[in-house]
Amino acid sequence: MLKNKLISLLLLCWALPLFASPYLPSSPSEILENLPANAATSSKEFKSLRAILNADPNNISVATQLAKLYIERSRIEGDPRYLGYAQAALAPWWKLASPPIPVLVLRATILQSTHHFDQSLVDLAQVLKLDSSNGQAWITRATILQVQAKYAEAYQSCEHLYVLAPPLITLTCATNIHNLNGQAAKSYAKLKAAYVASGETDKSIQVWVLTLLAEMANRLGEVKAAEQYFKQAINIEDPDSYLLGAYSDFLLDQKRPQEVIALLSTKTRIDALLLRYAEALQVTQSAEAATQIEALKLRFSAAMLRGDTVHQREQSRFELRLMKNPAKALQIAKLNWVVQKEPADVLVYLEAATAAKDQAAIQTITQWLATVRLEDVALTHILTQEKRAS
Repeated sequence: MLKNKLISLLLLCWALPLFASPYLPSSPSEILENLPANAATSSKEFKSLRAILNADPNNISVATQLAKLYIERSRIEGDPRYLGYAQAALAPWWKLASPPIPVLVLRATILQSTHHFDQSLVDLAQVLKLDSSNGQAWITRATILQVQAKYAEAYQSCEHLYVLAPPLITLTCATNIHNLNGQAAKSYAKLKAAYVASGETDKSIQVWVLTLLAEMANRLGEVKAAEQYFKQAINIEDPDSYLLGAYSDFLLDQKRPQEVIALLSTKTRIDALLLRYAEALQVTQSAEAATQIEALKLRFSAAMLRGDTVHQREQSRFELRLMKNPAKALQIAKLNWVVQKEPADVLVYLEAATAAKDQAAIQTITQWLATVRLEDVALTHILTQEKRAS
């Protein structure tokens, strides 16, 4: 039972930073969009829970169950509107300073997904003060601290899982942090061996670990292994937006834009995937490229009008690669850097800095990389090219 609960929330918090700020409906029953009849949210489980909650909005058991399902749909489909549904389900407790622990954990997860990291950490600290054995809170805390590049603190959170979670979850949590912090090859080899030895059968956990292995391999320059892991993950179950984005980036780096077009042609509702689709169209000089670039431009403009800053990594990449505006790309990348420092954020920042020929920014990134000891062949290649050019 504990394993299932940890898996459930682990996969809720994993990859959520791709999402934008959610629209908050007035109630869980408000219609945002008429989805296909076979959509997951049309299932009997969703309908039953919504009916119960509409009749009894203060039923915390049903509210938290429904919120978890909505968060899971937002992760799978890359649609932030489901996060708004989740928040609406938790409305009676959302603004309380000290809501019940299940609500605190879910509120922290939603805040994480909208990049309100510090607020999320406050909620998690409150959870752990009340219940230091709450594995879900430790996992979410580790995820946030890793995104912020606070690796020592993130690893301390993983350590608490040794007595709370299955070995593979704990080891994946720890090796993913070490891989970004000076132990790339060692942690990659350790996770490979652990995954094979685990005999893990849960499909969601398999996809999670395989995706991380693919990213680790790619940063080490092991291209064939990275592709193998990506394909394994995609073939296990329908890929979520995070996996599709990561694999598309891999394919773009390998100069295989046609495969990206085929992969994402029906996924352009998601901004991060539309960005990669547009990049692939531009590389192939497709007549459709201009239309999709304009669509992205409108989406980013709308986000800025709303004060939505969650897209800054993608917006910087859009300005640099598609709009050919390195100065603006660098400005946005710097703002994004204040919030999050994952490898993709470093890449966006460095690409913009070198394109803008901003030596101060390049030096900032170089010093940071030396301090955290992040190993990534793509970053090394850019820095090597920059040294040769200067």
